[in-house]
Amino acid sequence: MLRFKMDSRVRGNDEDGTSIMIDSSTIAPAVAPEEHVLDESGHFHAKDAPIDLSHYTLEAWIAFAFFWVLAATIFYQFFTRYVLNDSAAWTEEIARYLLICTVFVGMSAMVRLQRHIHVDFVYRLIPKAVGRALSTLVDVVRILFFAYMTVLTWQMMGKMENYKMTIVDLPMNVVYGVCLFGFACSAVRAVQVAMENWRRGYSVLERPELGMGETTV
Repeated sequence: MLRFKMDSRVRGNDEDGTSIMIDSSTIAPAVAPEEHVLDESGHFHAKDAPIDLSHYTLEAWIAFAFFWVLAATIFYQFFTRYVLNDSAAWTEEIARYLLICTVFVGMSAMVRLQRHIHVDFVYRLIPKAVGRALSTLVDVVRILFFAYMTVLTWQMMGKMENYKMTIVDLPMNVVYGVCLFGFACSAVRAVQVAMENWRRGYSVLERPELGMGETTV
C-alpha cells in the first residue's frame, strides 16, 4: 500500500528573487484584534448602533400618537379617581375607543413589516415549489380579507350614521372611520408585501429569518 505524506512547506521568493521554502506549519494564523469594551479604569467604550426610523410607516406613527393619547387619558382617569376622588366618567369610554384605534391602525404597520403571527412549520416539510404556491395563496387571501373588511366597515358606517357614543356626544362613525382607515391601509400594504414576495421569489413563511430584520417602507 502506498502512503503519501503531505508537505507543509510552501515555496516562495526572497527579495532578490531567490527561491526559498517556508514551513507553513510555523506561520501563525491572523487573529482579529479583540475589542475591549471595558478599559483598565472601568469605563465602557461600546458604541451604540445608529438609530434608523426609516422602516416605520405612516400608520405606525399614527398608532404611536393614539397610544400616547390613550396613556394620557388613563393617567387622567387614575388621577381624578384616586387623587381627586371624583373620577371623570368620559375617560373609560374614550380610553376604550383609543385602544381600538391603536390596534386597527397599528395592524396596517405590522402587515407591512410582516410582524403578524405566521405558522411556517409546514413549509419545512413540503417541497419548495409547493411552499411557493402556498405562500402566494396566503398573500392573495390576505389581500382579499382586508379588502372585504374595508367594504364591510364602509357598509356598517352607512347603517350607524345616527348612533352616538354613550357618554361623549360624538358619532360612533368617528371610531369606525379609524377602523376603515386601518383596513384600507392594511389592504394596500398587503398588496405591497405580495408584490415584494413575488419579485424576490420567497416570503417570510418560506424563510422565517426574514422576520429578524427590518423591512424598508
